[in-house]
Amino acid sequence: MTDSILDIQVAGSIATLTMNRPGKRNAMCEELLEALETFYFNPPKDVRVVILTGIEGHFCSGLDLSEHVHRSAEENLYHSRHWHRVMEQIQFGGLITVSAMFGAVIGGGLELAASTHVRIAEPSTIFQLPEGRRGIFVGGGATARVGRLLGADRMTEMMLTGRKYSADEGLSLGLTHYSVGEGEAQDLAQKLAGKISRNAPMSNYLMVQSIARINDMSQADGLFTESLAAALSQTTPDAEEGLKAFLEKRAPVFR
Repeated sequence: MTDSILDIQVAGSIATLTMNRPGKRNAMCEELLEALETFYFNPPKDVRVVILTGIEGHFCSGLDLSEHVHRSAEENLYHSRHWHRVMEQIQFGGLITVSAMFGAVIGGGLELAASTHVRIAEPSTIFQLPEGRRGIFVGGGATARVGRLLGADRMTEMMLTGRKYSADEGLSLGLTHYSVGEGEAQDLAQKLAGKISRNAPMSNYLMVQSIARINDMSQADGLFTESLAAALSQTTPDAEEGLKAFLEKRAPVFR
């Protein structure tokens, strides 16, 4: 592990980002948020998929409250909007992100995970939104992302009580897509990232851009948007290659 607050390792089309705040359970400080922002707004040219993880047995324990208490109301407003901008870029910026999670996935750490596209949790994972127990409120996008995963009623109860969910409970609730054994998240993340990176780029892009937005639309608007996405994807060279590969009983080779 390097001394960088965000260790970045690139292997072909896959980048592994490791949040690196030893002794802090990878709590999200301004420097770490800016490092994520820098990467996601200007990623290496050939990277298609990102694996996001942490060190010392934790994914991310949320906002570094030692920084938070010194901000004015105005500064906190801008800070929250900064989080929103970075989380929006992670979700819709064009890269697919797989979260390999363990230990603390708490507060802002859960907001970060909810902005990623595939989530894997080891048995040590703890999902929690403790802001209500700290006298504050979520500000990194939880109401828009975690609330959609859990539903408003369950998220309200989670915040009111400070309730913790395990990896298996998170799987049943949609906070994670996979619940795996100890030490297995990174291997599965690599396997899934490789699979995703071999998809047709436009298909990946349309899945990420369209499905979440269609979920916010009326049924009629969503179906029309689906038709537009389908029409666009089916006229690409990759669609031609995919059909040809199917007929020839071989794996497709996309751009």
